[in-house]
Amino acid sequence: MNDAPAAPAPVIPAAYFGERVTWVHHWTDRLFSFRCTRDAAFRFRAGEFAMIGLMVNGKPLVRAYSVASPTWDEELEFLSIKVQDGPLTSRLQHVQVGDTVLIGKKPTGTLVTDNLLPGRTLWLLATGTGLAPYLSLAREPDVYERYEKVVVAHTVRQVAELAHRELFERDLPAHEFLGEIVAGKLLYYPSVTREPFRTQGRITDLIESGRIFADLGLPALDPAHDRVMLCGSEAMNRDCKALLEGRGFVEGSNNSPGTYVVEKAFVTK
Repeated sequence: MNDAPAAPAPVIPAAYFGERVTWVHHWTDRLFSFRCTRDAAFRFRAGEFAMIGLMVNGKPLVRAYSVASPTWDEELEFLSIKVQDGPLTSRLQHVQVGDTVLIGKKPTGTLVTDNLLPGRTLWLLATGTGLAPYLSLAREPDVYERYEKVVVAHTVRQVAELAHRELFERDLPAHEFLGEIVAGKLLYYPSVTREPFRTQGRITDLIESGRIFADLGLPALDPAHDRVMLCGSEAMNRDCKALLEGRGFVEGSNNSPGTYVVEKAFVTK
């Protein structure tokens, strides 16, 4: 037999874990998720991101990705766009089970509950793959101890891009352990901007018109009681920041908790 020798395993730089892909799901031609193994030494807070990527020509090619899995999960999950000419996502979208991905050893980020002052209702506002950190936060029991209500508002262009819709509408309420914790507390509010759907429009318009509050049976945003996290496109972050600050909200950070926080690390390529 003349079997060619196996290619040598890539040398993983010291700043990264090399993890094996265990599951891949393509939601649309622009959106996919994948899961990978998790080193026992990898620790993160719900809402944080890590540098993840691939070895390309012997060098790490990485971008910031929010961890979509909860802190208690044995694996790690990520939600990503596909950009055909994007340096990383043009390659990452083709990963298959068994492939090796890089996971940075030092997660960080601003979308953590410690960066918010105590409050009554936590609003998690996202566009597109900005949903990722909220997939982690919404499955964290501690979040429901801190807040009476947790609202996940996810805005996308097309209905098919409502990734993990079944998680919020079906799986979490029926979950063996989390179901009782989220009951009566977790509210899911999907909206679509470019196709017919039960709720249509940009999140800023739904807030300014009062539609979202009427639909959910909640009072309008008030910095005295509400806490807000923002994760989405630059335009969404900018417009929501202006809307919130116009209502008296103050941005929080790792050094100074506030009434809202925004994640600026958002993969576009």
